[in-house]
Amino acid sequence: MEGNNVKWVRLGDYIEQFRQKCANNKAIVSGVDINKRFIPTRANLDGTDISGYYLVPPTFFACNLMHIGRDERIPIAYNDTDKDLVVTSAYYVFHIKQDKCDEILNEYLYIIFSNKEIDRLTWFYTDSSIRGNLKENRFLDIKMPLPSVAEQQKVVNTWRAFREIKEQNEAKAAPLMQLCQSYIQELKHKYPIQEIGLYIEECNDRNWDGQFTEKEVRGIATSKGLIDTKANLNGVSLNSYKLVKPKEIAFVPDTSRRGDKMSLGLNDSDKTYIVSSISCVFKVDEDFVLPNFLYLWFCRPEFDRYARFNSWGSAREAFSIEDMKRCKVPLPPIEVQLAIVNIYKCANEAKQIAEEADWLSREVCPALLQHVIHS
Repeated sequence: MEGNNVKWVRLGDYIEQFRQKCANNKAIVSGVDINKRFIPTRANLDGTDISGYYLVPPTFFACNLMHIGRDERIPIAYNDTDKDLVVTSAYYVFHIKQDKCDEILNEYLYIIFSNKEIDRLTWFYTDSSIRGNLKENRFLDIKMPLPSVAEQQKVVNTWRAFREIKEQNEAKAAPLMQLCQSYIQELKHKYPIQEIGLYIEECNDRNWDGQFTEKEVRGIATSKGLIDTKANLNGVSLNSYKLVKPKEIAFVPDTSRRGDKMSLGLNDSDKTYIVSSISCVFKVDEDFVLPNFLYLWFCRPEFDRYARFNSWGSAREAFSIEDMKRCKVPLPPIEVQLAIVNIYKCANEAKQIAEEADWLSREVCPALLQHVIHS
């Protein structure tokens, strides 16, 4: 399969496996997530001898060939850092062959593996085991398009530009978020703490006329946001759903099955959404408290612990609107609240830009790759 100066080559002719043990029982072990990135392992390694785990040097790759059937994608990551990483011996570690380095770029190979077509192909090649394993010989027999290095570089340059935007904005967001939370923490020592019941009012407006449909339904996440609902709404009447108007806050009273976190979200848009009738919705007296400031207070891990400790019940524990009203918050002047909110907005904007750049790097580059192949 060749055309337009693009040849199709066998993966195994361009890569080779690498098996060097880390020989360090105190090394930090990494895993690979479904977004094809190295992440700190979530496994409990207490008492585990990790000296036999494999090194992943800079510019090397690691993938797990044993879980493709489960996730319907190949978990693979590229070490673009300047440090050695360590993965379990269950991973297949490899690098581009020395005599092929002038034919294929490392980042180009990573972009190939970031393509959804590779995920579909490797899933199709898996065996019939429960996990859906991909045998090494099937992996190495994968055919991939190989344009000239100059054409590869065009794709890589676009990918690098998006990654640079992502990293720059992540670097901005992290300290701004930390500064915001530090300011909030200091407020407890500078301003009197007051129950918020004087400044919030429960809202019970319902979708009785059916004005709002499934597209306005939102779930309430433990990550503190209103999200697209994951519920199956086929045949479900939305008439009793509660309205969440702009600047209103909604939360789920049930706290017993959510990992010790309060599901809560602020409607920071100019649209009205609807949430399940079991949710509580309230608005804030903006002469004294900014909704965004109160929301930031609720985002603190300390509030999750407070809400969980003050929940009542047995099999199901609940934190009611009355419990919410008894929550105590330091209330600085509005201008101080606004300054903190503005810091948060700057941090959140940088975070969103980083997420958008990350998405574009994974979506646009494969499309650009197709253009290179077929142009």
